[in-house]
Amino acid sequence: MKAGKQTWIFDNRPTILATAVVGGPREARGPLAEDFDLLHDDLLFGEKSFEKAERKLLEEACELAIRKADLKQEDIEFMLAGDLSNQIISSTFTSRGLAIPYLGLFGACSTSMEALALGALIVDTKFGNNVLCGTASHYAAVEKQYRYPTEYGSQKPDTAQWTVTGAGAAVLGQAGQGPQVVSATIGKVIDMGLKDPFNMGAAMAPAAVDTISAHCQDLDITPDHYDLIATGDLGRYGHALTLELFPKYHIDMPREKYVDCGMMIYYEHQPMLFAGASGTACSATVTYGHILNRMRKGELKRVLIVATGALLSPMSYQQKESIPCIAHAVAIEYSE
Repeated sequence: MKAGKQTWIFDNRPTILATAVVGGPREARGPLAEDFDLLHDDLLFGEKSFEKAERKLLEEACELAIRKADLKQEDIEFMLAGDLSNQIISSTFTSRGLAIPYLGLFGACSTSMEALALGALIVDTKFGNNVLCGTASHYAAVEKQYRYPTEYGSQKPDTAQWTVTGAGAAVLGQAGQGPQVVSATIGKVIDMGLKDPFNMGAAMAPAAVDTISAHCQDLDITPDHYDLIATGDLGRYGHALTLELFPKYHIDMPREKYVDCGMMIYYEHQPMLFAGASGTACSATVTYGHILNRMRKGELKRVLIVATGALLSPMSYQQKESIPCIAHAVAIEYSE
């Protein structure tokens, strides 16, 4: 069922049967390390390139999620995935190995909730019984996509963010025990004219607020409806700007309920952290690991995950284009 202009309500409430999150060495030293299923101690994971290492992350997360759901690969009817590498090669090559009917997605760092929203739509409408949703990012692979290769040694400003090396995957099903996807708000592309790829948090903040506003209006609710509202990867500067924008959108947001995944996955004292975390794996790993674990423990009953994405490319940056941004919101509820 559709509510308002941008929101889907899932009458059958697809269940998140299982999730899995995989991370790298920096994530292993962060405050959420215990919420990862698997952590690696180097950036190559035994592979010959960082791009192949990113693919391995996603393969591991998908295989773990399927196994934790007590299913086999042939039980999964559709796979929805995306990443930040050229032509989403990590997702495509992972799908090649899994041999599951595949829909490749690109929403930059909003891809995790884009996949979950579309996967829930497939399950809710009964066009599929079991759907796999996943995404991955790798610091060393993504830096060369959106900024400069790490080997170049470019100096970064305080507004820069560190790309999460990790992957998150979720298996959605028609029935079973677990958190349920109850609604999703599909965001609009918002472009405020910012052009700095080292300040993506500020560029994405207006898109996050616009989607939260649309979600509340479409469902006629306030932020108090949720125990927690988490944006994807705005970092410290984007988070601060979001708090400034809420009153302008007439959103009464309790500060204690609003968090940003980009500020949660690392300790502030970790070296070269800058403004926090970013990457498609940022919201995926924090949500599918830490936040859903809190829900399973009974600490949270209703959460809204607002994954944010900066839709730029090296080509658009070189041609002096500004940075279009988007945010997709998914509401998840859990009651035993």
